Amino acid sequence: MRIFLILYAFVIVATVSILGFRGSLTRKTPIEVFSDMDRQAKYKPQASNSFFDDARDDRPIPPNTVARGNYHNQEEVFSADYIAEGISSTVYRTGKNLDGSFIETMPISASNELMQLGRKKYDIFCTSCHGAAGDGNGVTKPYGVLAASYHDDRLRGETDGYLYEVISNGKGLMYGLKDRITPEERWAIVLYMRALQFSQYAPADRMPEQQRKEIGL
Repeated sequence: MRIFLILYAFVIVATVSILGFRGSLTRKTPIEVFSDMDRQAKYKPQASNSFFDDARDDRPIPPNTVARGNYHNQEEVFSADYIAEGISSTVYRTGKNLDGSFIETMPISASNELMQLGRKKYDIFCTSCHGAAGDGNGVTKPYGVLAASYHDDRLRGETDGYLYEVISNGKGLMYGLKDRITPEERWAIVLYMRALQFSQYAPADRMPEQQRKEIGL
């Protein structure tokens, strides 16, 4: 029994001496067989370094970088009453006021460049169903896919925000385009749709004189 107790005590002392007390602190570098990349040579957010001239770890976005995502996470990051200009604006991203109603007119200024962008995106995503003139006579009509005509009184009287909503999220058989085109491109399409509508209902006195002569007015 005495020999057993001596051996037992020896094993305890040897184990503690080799492994140490669990939870004890030490400044010695631990022995690692597999580090599992616990310690990497990397820059941490909002820290500094000696590599770049400005010493910032947070680097500016390189020119011509393609944005990742479609701004959907704005709603997760900002509260509903957050007001900002540009892409962070709820009105700009959704076409709705803070109370959920559709805005009457576009939140960005119309320009020839925006019109040309809208025409380009319309030709890519909309012409096949709604037709080049927006009258619903697209190439899909003979196959039973009936698209709405923008010249119907209902759509001519709708708000810009409603048109933006349908372009973004779709309606009926139409799929939404918010995962394919940016908010600016969607507003550009709305602007081009308004131009198509105006082309069919423009007053004669708004036409250039040469065009009035060509149609006998």
